[in-house]
Amino acid sequence: MFQALEIFIGLRYLRPRQQNRFVSFITLASMIGVALGVAALIVVLSVMNGFENELRGRLLSMTSHATVAAARGGISEWRELIASAQRQQDVVGAAPYVQLQGMLANGSALNGALVRGINPRLEKTVDRVGDFMVQGTLDELQTAGYNMVLGRLLALRLGVDVGDRVTLLVPQTGLTAGDIRPRTRRFTVSGIFEAGLQEHDGSLALVNIDDAATLAGLGDSVTGIRLQFDDVFGAPAGIKTFAGGLAGADRYRFSDWTVENASYFRAIRIEKTMMSIILLLVVAVAVFNIVATLMMVVTEKRPEIAILRTMGLRPESVVRIFMLQGLVIGWLGALSGVVLGILLALNIGVIMPKLEALFGFQIMPSDVYYITQLPSDLHAADVIFIAVAALVLSALATVFPSRRAARVEPAEALRYD
Repeated sequence: MFQALEIFIGLRYLRPRQQNRFVSFITLASMIGVALGVAALIVVLSVMNGFENELRGRLLSMTSHATVAAARGGISEWRELIASAQRQQDVVGAAPYVQLQGMLANGSALNGALVRGINPRLEKTVDRVGDFMVQGTLDELQTAGYNMVLGRLLALRLGVDVGDRVTLLVPQTGLTAGDIRPRTRRFTVSGIFEAGLQEHDGSLALVNIDDAATLAGLGDSVTGIRLQFDDVFGAPAGIKTFAGGLAGADRYRFSDWTVENASYFRAIRIEKTMMSIILLLVVAVAVFNIVATLMMVVTEKRPEIAILRTMGLRPESVVRIFMLQGLVIGWLGALSGVVLGILLALNIGVIMPKLEALFGFQIMPSDVYYITQLPSDLHAADVIFIAVAALVLSALATVFPSRRAARVEPAEALRYD
């Protein structure tokens, strides 16, 4: 595309000149601006990816990858469903559950709660709630023991600790329309967990599955079963495979974590999109400096352009000379930004503590946030997208100044020289 003469002249115009240091300074500033914009975009998207992974990990630590629930009432054949799930190659865990909406009371303290009845032994195969126990263990949820494990925030709201007793009120629909009578049962707090998500820590209470079924009047039935797959991202396809192999699948409702937590991840995607647009505008502003730089170079080089034209240089060659100059500025800035952004994203866990110690502040204090360090997850696709976007913007920035240089009339430019 570029001929040797065009490359030689274009690169020569990039060299700093004693008589016009200002143009050289603007050229360097344009390159640095593009580099900083690209690096900032890479780092911010990596941090957003890190937060998304952290949120996903915390959500899935307390919930399963997929659930199978009854379309109406309970599931009496849950043992057969679990056996069928365990025969599926990508299923690594299956456990029944009973779910209730209730109210917990301790004296005058009242708080709504999502009560989940679990089998402590099977529950360990579908979530990691046992890893978040700060007091007690799940094994204490024995049948007919009427023990309860509470989220830490829920326990604080009720003002209870391990060993204290709370009253659970569960609504029971009567025989007449609109008649709702609560069932009550006293439970002993046998454990407290802290998962780091308010949705769980502030509203979830775990009890033995038999105790929950008794309160719900389900007998030997359960609300549904929870499944764990070997690949979290393969859960949507895995639950479809499981549903396709079941006889009478219309009796059940199938769901997976991407559906149940769609609002969380939709919000993160919107934030990532907006941050990308804002920071791409920063890169675009830096790219506009390339336009200003080339316009000043064109103005400065008008006599030289005129001489080259009189010597037979075609307008197309003039366009390529100044396009090459702009591309070198933009592409060097973009590639420098990519290298800088990758280094910062990969070492942000080391850099941020040093900056916090240097300036005497903490970005995410432990008494406010569960996550005390900025997580970072660098994706090659993000880096490629950012680099290509910067290169394209840099190329577009060269079009107008280059065409302007090609329209220089030799006679007009040399009239006063």
